Amino acid sequence: MKEISEQFISSLAPNATAVSNGKKISTKGGFVKLSCSADDTFYMGQCKGSGKSDYITSIDFIEETSPVFRCSCPSRQFPCKHSLALLFEIAAKKTFEICEIPQDILEKRKRKETREAKKQEKEEAIKNGTVVKQDATSAKKNKAAKTKKIKKQLEGLKLTEDMVQNLLQTGLGTIGGNSIKTYTDLAKQLGDYYLLGPQTYVKQLIAEIEAFKKDGEDRHYREAVRILVKLRALVKKSETYLNAKLESDDPNGDDNILYEELGGIWKLDELNALGLKKESATLIQLSFEVIYDEARKEYVDTGWWADLDNGEIFATRNYRPINRLKYVKEEDTILETACIPMLSYYPGELNRRIRWEEKSVSFHKIEKEELAKLKQYAEKSLPDTLKKVKNQMKNTLSDNYVVLLFAYQIIGKIEDTFVMEDSSGSRVILADMELNDHKGTIDRLFILPEEELFQNQVLLGAFFYDEEKRRICVQPYSIITEDRIIRLLY
Repeated sequence: MKEISEQFISSLAPNATAVSNGKKISTKGGFVKLSCSADDTFYMGQCKGSGKSDYITSIDFIEETSPVFRCSCPSRQFPCKHSLALLFEIAAKKTFEICEIPQDILEKRKRKETREAKKQEKEEAIKNGTVVKQDATSAKKNKAAKTKKIKKQLEGLKLTEDMVQNLLQTGLGTIGGNSIKTYTDLAKQLGDYYLLGPQTYVKQLIAEIEAFKKDGEDRHYREAVRILVKLRALVKKSETYLNAKLESDDPNGDDNILYEELGGIWKLDELNALGLKKESATLIQLSFEVIYDEARKEYVDTGWWADLDNGEIFATRNYRPINRLKYVKEEDTILETACIPMLSYYPGELNRRIRWEEKSVSFHKIEKEELAKLKQYAEKSLPDTLKKVKNQMKNTLSDNYVVLLFAYQIIGKIEDTFVMEDSSGSRVILADMELNDHKGTIDRLFILPEEELFQNQVLLGAFFYDEEKRRICVQPYSIITEDRIIRLLY
């Protein structure tokens, strides 16, 4: 019988609720019959449902790390709770009677093999330059469609530019009443122009102005100004970028960050084709948070990961629109080392976003040697680190914070303010960011149980510019010691 871990089940589930419901079905004896094939590649269960008839659920393990789930229940979640419950039955080593693999499953396997063979044949044809005529025609049509899309984007950017110019001339304080509706309508229109990035900025701008008019807090006005500056820069750079693509007669995506800033969505094979990949990567997740983006009406699950080969800090981001929460898998904290056969990078500089095929990843317990290796990569000089952060923030389109590892000599308090000091005596203030639904961590420093955590350890923190203090501060995310990771943000 297969060895199934709860970590593996969670990695396949659409959300934590589905895992919980699947576990309940298993522990409460929801299955009236369990069976599996002699070759251990096919499992099937008959599960009691809410109606008169039982549900038939099955799992095909013809591809070990990518099982195929099927169930007769009406759920639109995939895999459903009954499929997850069957995984829990396997994990619990329940008794399965031997059965033959159903004929329809064998036929589906055969059709899948045929599709894979055709796909492989097509990839080889492209590689060898022997693409068939039909494929060449499709490529021509695809190119024409992308060119048409770029021209449409340029039209939308002109509308956005007119709005930005109007606001710069009249001032943000003029937004209100009918003008709010005008900008809201513009945000909706930008979706028709394939400008999801600028659309989000306009929504964020409106949200900050409305919040400022409601409570009068200056932080909303400052954030609105920052968004407007960022939107103006995006429009200017994007017009140059898109016009250059038209002139070069190459409308395909490239490694320019503007592709995604405009709303482009990368596929893993596209990133890999651009060389934005790494084979055999080993990562440790150091922090995890869930933020609600009001402008986009979605939750963002963000994991902060360190590469054991070089200490580079990456981010994974999983977007869950509120109207699709039932169907989009929710990410969670990972407390083990991840071994990834093929890691894909998004374009960018520091804190690049990363992705991988989840089903191909293996995990093992974090070892002391790995933590020791990780600590060696930490920044040690505050002046040098702040210079690196400032250089990154000079890019208008970059995030307004940078997450790094830093080896501190001491964390202490000056009056009611926590400060971090390096070995030369240079200091930086520790503070919480005011960013969307970003969680605070400073209060958690007060409850750390051991004094040694405040001396000669490594901190994972977000370096950001504090508008009120008019200086760069750091929000602590985690503390890494020789034998553990203390998460302040999780």
